[in-house]
Amino acid sequence: MKIAVLGAGAWGTALAISASQRHSVTLWARDAEQAAAMQAQRCNPRYLPGISFPEALTVCSVPPEALAALVADQDLAIIGTPMSGLRRMLQDIAGCAAPVAWLCKGFEPPGFKSFGLLAHEIHAQVATESIADASTPYGVLSGPSFAQEVARGQPTALVAASSHAEVRDALVEAFHSPALRVYASDDVVGVEVGGAVKNVLAIATGLCDGLGLGLNARAALVTRGLAEMTRLGLALGAKAETFMGLSGLGDLVLTCTGDLSRNRQVGLLLAQGHTLSQAVASLGHVAEGVYSARTVAQRAHSLGVDMPITHSVVALLDGRILPADAVASLMGRAPVPELV
Repeated sequence: MKIAVLGAGAWGTALAISASQRHSVTLWARDAEQAAAMQAQRCNPRYLPGISFPEALTVCSVPPEALAALVADQDLAIIGTPMSGLRRMLQDIAGCAAPVAWLCKGFEPPGFKSFGLLAHEIHAQVATESIADASTPYGVLSGPSFAQEVARGQPTALVAASSHAEVRDALVEAFHSPALRVYASDDVVGVEVGGAVKNVLAIATGLCDGLGLGLNARAALVTRGLAEMTRLGLALGAKAETFMGLSGLGDLVLTCTGDLSRNRQVGLLLAQGHTLSQAVASLGHVAEGVYSARTVAQRAHSLGVDMPITHSVVALLDGRILPADAVASLMGRAPVPELV
């Protein structure tokens, strides 16, 4: 199987390493100098230092206008850019005959023609602009996973979601291995909502832990966060059971409690008194929850979905409340039935 992974960040590189244990993989990097260095050194020193590339992994860089040609003879194209780069990438490979799947999690940020779209909604818009792209089968690969552990071959489970059986089958064939289990789902909306909202909730959980509020508080926050995630997902047409799976509860628990979680680190740093700019700068990588929190809140508001934890995170990130005030506002809410 021939696979093109477009985006040489930590996650794209990790999956390229994993897949190239069994398949021929081309990893595309936007920066030609970075691509040449990675190909020569046989590793990604910036994002995954010390983890060697298998022989079947080739790194390259071509101009964006040549990407369609690059993926033309591939069996599967994987987009590994941040959410902010998805629209442009889909436009660059418009007409691609191979199944396309993305790894990015979140809602589209401000500055685009439509605000707050999930990845499949962005794909639908791009498809209307290109007749050749309208029938391209697509999907998403998500789930509880840190790039470093996948690249090292540590046991991981993911979910491949698509309404197209051929995409689910291609993703399973590409990535399923003794160290990486891939489960199939047809609920693209649910998988994408889980991947977007868990980053926001991880900031809240990091804040909770950074303030030393205890394990009881963390458990309550994660559980009520799952309720928020599910409410938004159902309003967008997702299946309730998806949120009890890998891309819902699984990814939520990992991102909220794992020390490799950048979004959790943001919450921890805010609790320690750092400003948001200081917290983000110290990470060195993108923390998607910082940029998607407002979008999640706005999308929820437009649908009439109550998401108090998310709104508290937004107020904190905007500097309208202090960390302790965020906790007080949540604990001081009027009593409600649990399953609401």
